[in-house]
Amino acid sequence: MKKRLVLLGAPGSGKGTQAEMITRQFGIPVTSPGAILRREKDLGTSLGIETAEIIQHGGLVPDDTIVKLIEDWLRLHGAHGFVFDGFPRTLRQAESLRAILVRHRTPLELAIWLEVSEETVRDRISGRLQCRSCGFVTSVSAGNFAERSICPYCEGPLVRRNDDDSTVLQNRLNEYHAKTEPLARFYEEGGLLHRIDGNRDREAVFGDISRLLGAA
Repeated sequence: MKKRLVLLGAPGSGKGTQAEMITRQFGIPVTSPGAILRREKDLGTSLGIETAEIIQHGGLVPDDTIVKLIEDWLRLHGAHGFVFDGFPRTLRQAESLRAILVRHRTPLELAIWLEVSEETVRDRISGRLQCRSCGFVTSVSAGNFAERSICPYCEGPLVRRNDDDSTVLQNRLNEYHAKTEPLARFYEEGGLLHRIDGNRDREAVFGDISRLLGAA
């Protein structure tokens, strides 16, 4: 079974949802730059405060900062595999990740690209909720969360993300088209890329991912 992978796609493509399903089903450690930086913000570190301002306006945190955080996380948690949710986001990050994995002798096994329409992205973002404590992602319409915004796993508060504002979303989409989409060719050339239709419900997408992992 493959246990070293990255999940890529536009904002709202379902990366966080699928990453969470993978780790709960298969026990593979998962993280994302956003999750790491939100923890830094909650802790009130200078890094957390500085990067929160960038993220709130739809910008990308400098590559050097993200790469260092990811390598630190890998050193602590990556011995038994990893799922990166939305990392890498630029060619420079992808090249840095490849170098890090060579040093750790843990080569990437799979790059999954969740393909979604812009209409799907906007629909999902408009109703997205995320647990402030554990990072669980859901929507207002799922499980009556509109009435009781409490995480079903850790009972933390489910909240709207600051960077889900429509203007910020457009900035994030612009960044995605300019800086992240070129990664498709990077991973295709390495024979690692697999594209999945992310417009479908989460269970159908997860079924395809499970088969790619060799678990179904």
